Amino acid sequence: MTTSEAVTLTGYEEFAPALLVEKIGAVHVVTINRPEALNAVDESVHHALAGIWRVLMADSDVRAVVTTGAGRAFSAGGDMVMFGRLIEDPEARAFQIAEARTVFIELINFGKPLVSAVNGSAVGLGCSVALLSDLLVMGESSYLADPHVAVGLTAGDGGAAMLPLLVGMMKAKEYVLLGDKITASIAKELNLATRVVADGTELEEALALGERLAALPAQAMCSTKTAMNMHLSRAALGVLDYALAAEYTSFSTREFRDRVAAFRARSAE
Repeated sequence: MTTSEAVTLTGYEEFAPALLVEKIGAVHVVTINRPEALNAVDESVHHALAGIWRVLMADSDVRAVVTTGAGRAFSAGGDMVMFGRLIEDPEARAFQIAEARTVFIELINFGKPLVSAVNGSAVGLGCSVALLSDLLVMGESSYLADPHVAVGLTAGDGGAAMLPLLVGMMKAKEYVLLGDKITASIAKELNLATRVVADGTELEEALALGERLAALPAQAMCSTKTAMNMHLSRAALGVLDYALAAEYTSFSTREFRDRVAAFRARSAE
């Protein structure tokens, strides 16, 4: 199966251009589409990620979903220009924090099989999207990272709530507090990655897995996935609410403001 066989779908125009939705074989492919910014999450991407899952869930034609990123990255994390706007606008920040909760809840409750094909970096919210998938394919040079703390933010939209459940508390603290990269080989060792494949073949492998998932009996597949995700949802939601509230406060700290200003100054040089 190749991407040249992709069929652009109607009914998903509201999410474009931030997210593109196509069908390849039996699999619906959702592509984060800001390649010029390494698919950094701005307001448009964030809003689309909050709304797409219910539409996919309601679409009877959807049997399996693959997420990926356009160009060289899955997602480089939060957009620094957006962060500057959220620092200055508490109302927009509150909306964004509430929407971040929606993204997490929608992903963990998404009742159809979901595979992520991680090309390049999957950082911040991109890391959370990847790790909340049912199966995760990574290119050999790709990596996951949650740098919230390193830039002065509480790890609100996934890392603190989810990673301890996946890899244990001590390892989770190493990667969430220090913000170090989880390379593809480390992800495989930690049982975070389903497959590690040659760079450039991530989508092909994810589509093959998606085809297998789409061919399974739908009721058995979806109910079993829901049952297994209850382990995560029941443990994570209280932590998520605390962490997101703390992240809102982080935007007002001098440490975060200084780091955003320094990053934007370097980008402007």
